[in-house]
Amino acid sequence: MQLFRKILYPFSLLYALVVYVRNFLFDIGVFTSKIFKTPTICIGNISVGGTGKTPMVEFLISILKKDYQVAVLSRGYKRISKGFVLANNKSTVEELGDEPYQIWNKYVDISLAVDADRQNGISTLEKKIKPDVILLDDAFQHRKVKSGFSVLLTSYSELYVDDWYLPTGNLRDSRREVKRANVIVVTKCPQNLSKEEQENIRKRLQPKENQIVLFSYLEYSAQISSFKENVLLDFFTDKKVTLVTGIANPKPFLEYLNGVNLNYEHLAYKDHHFFSTDEIAMLNKKELILTTEKDYVRLKNTISNLYYIPIKHAFIGDGKEILSETLTAFMKQSS
Repeated sequence: MQLFRKILYPFSLLYALVVYVRNFLFDIGVFTSKIFKTPTICIGNISVGGTGKTPMVEFLISILKKDYQVAVLSRGYKRISKGFVLANNKSTVEELGDEPYQIWNKYVDISLAVDADRQNGISTLEKKIKPDVILLDDAFQHRKVKSGFSVLLTSYSELYVDDWYLPTGNLRDSRREVKRANVIVVTKCPQNLSKEEQENIRKRLQPKENQIVLFSYLEYSAQISSFKENVLLDFFTDKKVTLVTGIANPKPFLEYLNGVNLNYEHLAYKDHHFFSTDEIAMLNKKELILTTEKDYVRLKNTISNLYYIPIKHAFIGDGKEILSETLTAFMKQSS
């Protein structure tokens, strides 16, 4: 696979040129970015693959919803619906997409909408909901909207400074565009990441003077959940466990399970995979299925012995407090 991607290097140069021209046209005003009255916070990255966007959206919701009416706008990748859709108690994962549905399942006290047209989505939310703040999920590269505040994510094991453009690498946008971020979060770090290594990463990222660099890791819940019960990890001891993943980068999840000495067989599928009837029939023959939260929302109505491990972002040092204070300052400035 790596060799094939290297062979496609000439196409990555063409892709890089297209990205450069597009951003240049936005920079000089040929293409325009719209600024909305409602404060907008963008969460995104400049690469394809898992950097932990959905858990970060959930983290920001948990901070903001205490004091503000929060709305989330997502594209709703691979949903079967079209146009603007506002989530309600009858919404399905097929209608919203797996990640928005996961967020809506967890935070029913906010507003959540999907729309591939970000400008239309924000305008419709302003008319229908009038939220205090709109979180734009996976929208850093969507320059038709100029966000008031941007959180850019990059994975510890795949920093954007070490990457190259698609299809040879995983970059979908230029590294130069990182300058638009207010906060850069290095995600999926080792929990014991030293201050020396943090400083080395900061030097490699070369943030602007006004940019904050924070470090986070994925915190796995001690309780493993299903639609019928919550159990602890020892529940799976001496049982035949099948791990099912349909995410971009399951490596951190596998490292966690290996670290707690869980024995399992692993069935890996592509990101956002929707399971066929035959695949569901095969999985229902397994003794126990363990999966991610994103995969759980796609499988929960079809698999009987299905469990998932909830995850969330946890910050190294005082990162949580710094991000909370920065967001609070932005909201006060925007009011």
